[in-house]
Amino acid sequence: MWRVFVLLLLPLMFEDSLQDSASIYTSINMLKQSIQPKTFPGTIVFNSSLLSDTSIQQPVINASDKVIDYTTGFVSTRIIPSAYILAILIGIPSNVFVLTCLSGRKNFSSGILYFSLAVSDLLLLLSLTLRVHYHFNNNDWIFGELACKLVTACFYGNTYCSIHAHMCISVMRYLAVVHPFYYRTMSKRYCAIWTSLTIWVVFAIAMAPEFLVQQSYRVFGQELVTCHDIQPYKEASYKPLIPYRLSLICLGFILPSLVIAFIYGSIIYHLNCSSRDWKHYMKASTLVFGIFLVCFTPCSALLFAHYVKLYTENQYDLYYYYRAAVCLCSFHSCLDPFLSYLLTKTSTSQVKFRTFSSRPLKPLSTAF
Repeated sequence: MWRVFVLLLLPLMFEDSLQDSASIYTSINMLKQSIQPKTFPGTIVFNSSLLSDTSIQQPVINASDKVIDYTTGFVSTRIIPSAYILAILIGIPSNVFVLTCLSGRKNFSSGILYFSLAVSDLLLLLSLTLRVHYHFNNNDWIFGELACKLVTACFYGNTYCSIHAHMCISVMRYLAVVHPFYYRTMSKRYCAIWTSLTIWVVFAIAMAPEFLVQQSYRVFGQELVTCHDIQPYKEASYKPLIPYRLSLICLGFILPSLVIAFIYGSIIYHLNCSSRDWKHYMKASTLVFGIFLVCFTPCSALLFAHYVKLYTENQYDLYYYYRAAVCLCSFHSCLDPFLSYLLTKTSTSQVKFRTFSSRPLKPLSTAF
């Protein structure tokens, strides 16, 4: 009788072991699916027993081999930091020179906006110095979590501050050319001061969410700590970051780009209809707008498309191209001082208006 009982019990024992094997296989598959990157994101490792060094306090995150290969590859560790170095070597001295020149022009109302633009560009370039070390160091961040947050917020915040400073400068030039009488009566210095302060306050507040989440993670199985490049977007605290960053791109790039495109189109159209020769001014305006598009559009468009695909399809392939396009964006910081010089040169152009009694009015600057 006991032999019959044993024979009946054996299938049940094998069934339990098969179920355990199936559950283990399912868990492994779920883990593999969960570590697919998206910004590049990954999955936080919660089990400290998986770590070889229990003294490590840095949060640990999983990432795929493809992401690790790119993070430690030639483009990320050599080409990108080399481009940053070129931008830094040109941009920092030229922006310091612009700030020195503008600080002595107390009656130059537009100098306030140019000063704001130079400060934002200078801060962005200074933040890139730490990024250069990070990339040359095989994308291993050694400066701590707070520094990572500051560099991330400084880069994005000052990029959008630069864009909005360009937009405000363009608006003032538009008013000077298309609506000169209104421009003549407005309080230009007062408007420039409050516009600059508003830009800085708005984007300082807009960068606050970047300080509320962990930005640096130690990559599981690798001797490196990434800064902002790999984040666990499946975590509840990270899910709002995608719509937040999409909104930031709309506010920080798309809206001012539409305004700038309309403004420069209107300026060129009105100057072309004028009886005077404004070819130098039109070429300068076209050059400024062209460089703006070349430097900012690829980076912002790729970042926007990346987050849309990340939010809708959980795909992250565009992030590779975005990282390369950031180099173009950084070059804008070293071009702005030369553009500022070009714009101030065109601001000396004069237009003479006549009243119905044929008495000439005082010359009016077409730019400020």
